Amino acid sequence: MRFFLILGFLTYVVSAATVQQTLVLVDNLSIRETHSQFFKSLQDRGYSLTFKLADDANLVLSKYGEYLYKNLIVFAPSVLEFGGQVDSEAITKFIDDGGNLLMAGNAAAGDVYREIASECGFEMDEESAAVIDHFNYDVSDDGDHTKIVVSPKNLISSPMIVGEHNTQPILFEGTGLIVDKDNSLVLPILTADSTAYSYNPKSQVKEYPHAVGRKTVLIAALQARNNARIVFSGSLYFFSDEAFSSPVSKVHGDKLKSDLSGNKFLAIHLSQWAFGERGRLRVRNVNHHRQGEKVSSNTYTIMDTVVYRIEIEELKNGKWQPFEAKDVQLEFVRIDPFIRTTLQKQPNGVYEAIFKVPDVWGVYQFKVDYDRIGYTRLYHTTQVSVRPLQHTQYERFIPSAYPYYVSAFSMMIGVFLFSFVFLYYKEETPKTKSE
Repeated sequence: MRFFLILGFLTYVVSAATVQQTLVLVDNLSIRETHSQFFKSLQDRGYSLTFKLADDANLVLSKYGEYLYKNLIVFAPSVLEFGGQVDSEAITKFIDDGGNLLMAGNAAAGDVYREIASECGFEMDEESAAVIDHFNYDVSDDGDHTKIVVSPKNLISSPMIVGEHNTQPILFEGTGLIVDKDNSLVLPILTADSTAYSYNPKSQVKEYPHAVGRKTVLIAALQARNNARIVFSGSLYFFSDEAFSSPVSKVHGDKLKSDLSGNKFLAIHLSQWAFGERGRLRVRNVNHHRQGEKVSSNTYTIMDTVVYRIEIEELKNGKWQPFEAKDVQLEFVRIDPFIRTTLQKQPNGVYEAIFKVPDVWGVYQFKVDYDRIGYTRLYHTTQVSVRPLQHTQYERFIPSAYPYYVSAFSMMIGVFLFSFVFLYYKEETPKTKSE
């Protein structure tokens, strides 16, 4: 009996470790039905969803210093203030500690949304403002031209984030975002057309809109330096069953038509990326040694030929597999890079570089810093020492010094000959007449 209890406990622990616990904060529980297809796609992929009202007084993200959830979904644009121990500061700390966030709003989003967006590098338009496009709206629009049709050409060029071969137009109804171009961590996932702008559809335009044209970002993302991921959508409607199942028919222009929108395809791929199912890299093994040897060393001599190998894996379909790329680089750094070279692809995800150590001794690092859109940042360093040649390793004779060698030996020979002559030469004395 005790054996079965222990076995059951171990099974529970393993299952809890493999299932990603996800907290879903909503305005009202009816969102579970209106957005059921999206939530079902998450559950089918092994996510354990916990639905709670955003203003629940018992909300907590962590207990005893440990987070209860790996991912957080916020579908509560009308909330004025989160309940319990959850607020914008707690959500920011959750991200700083490695948690992932998927957030969707609309034109009615309150200040708490704007505060979180600002912390993440986005700027939302003021309340009641919506994205309007009088040239790219769907036939089902109610007259305000806020249900716009967006071409898949407006997506970011990163199949790792948005998926491949998405050719269906996308329906969007919500508010616009502006991203800081100087922030290299922020990614505009989906942008509006040049004819769009963000403003209150019930008011006459008297001021310059908050966002105009392609600067109007509909969906934005951010990958923090700790590889936590955030996806922020200005439209809660984008994830709804209605948007997933609706046909698309644009009124003007090229008259985009489709029996089904591309919302579901894009939403699923965005959630896969946001929650770390796609684009995750890790270093499995690193080794380096002198060419011709097999044992790794922490000390090299100047002008040594070094072989460096790193094994990189990518998470695909829940399994770590060899990573395939042609642009992974290695730097051999002492304050500044002395050598920068592209690693050559070998079988089984191994990348290799063979190079000669510079003729400058000191403390160096093998550094691989791979940072590409859609992938987690891969950063690995190994420190080694480079020493000068020992006195027994220098060349016995330097070719450039041959003239000096010749002059030295010629001087020695000359001194020898002069000494020989000086010591053994006897001058004959002249004979006198008497002799």
